[in-house]
Amino acid sequence: MKKILYVLLLLSFAKCSSSKKMTSSESSPAMKSYYTLRVYHTTNNDQLALVENFLKTAYLPALHRQGIGTVGVFKPVDNDTAADKKVIVFTPFQSLQQFAKVTQQLRNDITLEQNSHAYVNAPYNSPAYTRFETIVLEAFDLAPTMALPQLKGPKAQRVYELRSYESPTEKFHQNKVQMFNQGGEITLFKRLNFNAVFYSSVIAGAHMPNLMYMTTFENRADRDAHWKTFGDDPEWKTLSAKPEYQNNVSHIDMLFLTPTEYSDF
Repeated sequence: MKKILYVLLLLSFAKCSSSKKMTSSESSPAMKSYYTLRVYHTTNNDQLALVENFLKTAYLPALHRQGIGTVGVFKPVDNDTAADKKVIVFTPFQSLQQFAKVTQQLRNDITLEQNSHAYVNAPYNSPAYTRFETIVLEAFDLAPTMALPQLKGPKAQRVYELRSYESPTEKFHQNKVQMFNQGGEITLFKRLNFNAVFYSSVIAGAHMPNLMYMTTFENRADRDAHWKTFGDDPEWKTLSAKPEYQNNVSHIDMLFLTPTEYSDF
């Protein structure tokens, strides 16, 4: 009889412990992702072709070998006529530790080195680019990971809109981030089907303090229609008129992008 009671007590204790662990896990906050935007600046089609060949045949395959399967590569819609021809590479990471680990592994990737000969060994007087910059971003609390866009139309016609909102001070920046999260701006974007890939705060970049996010559309007309609906929405009018959210953005940059044919999304 004592043995039976002892076993029952053990089972009861194990069940309680399991229940407590589950509750603790369920209540813990979601792990936030980190992203990088690598922006290549080129001045002519030869440089542009060299950078793109490197990304397509060497860099993206190397990232895929490291388990990163959703790398976005984009070009501004007016790239052909622009003096500064850009290529933008979006890479998601589960943590800053993964970012550091992958960076080190890429340095030691023999296959990457072998497939990058023309890019790596470009002469000083004919380099592959004029410069490149890396922006490091931390995902928002209410959008802790990236989301692949749910679009049906041809990839070549898609418009990806990358926005940067600068704030006059760090305090105003945090206020704008709060407006996106607890204020309900992310929820509004979701309700209106803006197909956002990510929302984030910039933690290393040239235009801080700022946040950046990317929304996606079937085409330019679809984009314009979505923003018209957004501007007319009563929820947005109420939110944007709240006294606590005034003057939290000092400058906005909007970049319209198209995905390359080798981009993962």
